Formats: sequence, C-alpha cells, structure tokens
Amino acid sequence: MKNGSRDAADTQIEGRNNIKEAFRAQMTIDKLFVQDGLKDAPVRAIVSMARKAGTIVNFVEKDVLEGMTKTGAHQGVIAYASAVTYASVEEILSEAEAKGEDPFILILDEIEDPHNLGACIRSANVAGAHGVIIPKRHAATVNGTAAKASAGAVHHTKVARVANITQTIEELKAKGIWIICADMGGKPMYELDFKGPVALVIGNEGSGVRQLVREHCDFIASIPVRGEIESLNASVAAGILLYEVVRARCAG
Repeated sequence: MKNGSRDAADTQIEGRNNIKEAFRAQMTIDKLFVQDGLKDAPVRAIVSMARKAGTIVNFVEKDVLEGMTKTGAHQGVIAYASAVTYASVEEILSEAEAKGEDPFILILDEIEDPHNLGACIRSANVAGAHGVIIPKRHAATVNGTAAKASAGAVHHTKVARVANITQTIEELKAKGIWIICADMGGKPMYELDFKGPVALVIGNEGSGVRQLVREHCDFIASIPVRGEIESLNASVAAGILLYEVVRARCAG
C-alpha cells in the first residue's frame, strides 16, 4: 500500500464516533490511520481500542488522510474493515479435530499481492486444508480484491492472522505438526513425505520464505523447474504443494 491507498472494495470507515462504534461492535479492523500529532482524548481512546484489538495503527500526515477520505469528514482518523472475520490458529486446529483429520494448514509468509493471497486461499479450500495463516504485518490482508480472487473461498476457509510466523511455527511443531517450506534450495518435493499432520509454508513473491522462518521448518521442498524461468508464482507453487499433500493422503 502506498500513500494510504486501498482497494475500492474494502469497507472504509471515517470519523471518530463511527470508528469507535465499529470497535465496540467487534468488527475486524485491519488498519487504522491517524493524523500525526493528534493527541486529544477521543483519538487516544480510538488508538487504545485499536491496539487492544490487534489492529495495525499508522500515523500519517494530514494530506495523506485528505487523499484517502471519501466523506471529507474523517476527523483525523480512517479505518479499514476486513472482508472477513479472522479466525484463531486454535480454531483451525479444532476444524481438523472436528473432521477427524490430521491438521493440514497453509502458512503464507509475507505474501503482498491480494490477488495471490486470494488465489492461495482458494487453492487451500479446494485441497481441503483446514485453514490459512498469514502475518499481521508486511503482508496483504483479506480485502475485497483477495476475497474476489478467492472466488468466495474466504467465506468458507478459516484465515488466522498472527503477530509472529516463526513463533506460530514453533507452537504448531509442539503439537506434532510437520512444517514443510517451499524453497528452490530444498529437496525435490517427490522425495519428501507429505503424510500426517502438516503445514506448508509459501514465501513472498519476490524474496521467498524469509531465512529465519526457513530455519524453523522441518523440511524444505523444491518444485522441479524444467524451463528457462527459475521460479513459479507464489499461488501456483502453493497449489502444487497443497496437492502433494492431497496425493499423499489419497494414497493412504
């Protein structure tokens, strides 16, 4: 996002009372933009509510808000509500338990393009994954563009946002879930066992899985490349590895 621009399909909320009521109604607010320098009690109260809700707070110059406003009456605050209600990681695991299946999770490490995010969620749903985990920062949110790209899958797939992907990976490992990340420097995917409880990690469109995250994974899987282009689109890579899990599970 540059200069506060957002997808037109997002729910934009402007004005102090409107944003307060949105938080009170427990709407999922992705981001809050606050005019830098405003420190009066109503603004402080909104920022406090945002931080308690885990909302990303950005302090910006007044002209940025002026460029974002649709009403002309933002009163120094503009918020964006998610297209969906996010789940928790525990809810994703409970989904697997309720179905009597080994956990099957897709973790997206700083996917920035909402089209890719939506496509990944769609593939995860079709493959039967129990949920998708994304980071709160430096990544696309489930906005209108992502929802559209998912072909409605965002309404049928649990998506959790976490503060720390590495910490979440360690928590999943402690529950007996194998973590497999996609990276060109890993073993060919055909040599790995995708059976059992598993979480797949797909990295950023340009830089791939971050080194720190990669170091916490149990296995690194590479997708064979036969042509001149060295890497696949992130959502395509996700689809290929998701179906390696499906193939392994179907094979028993």
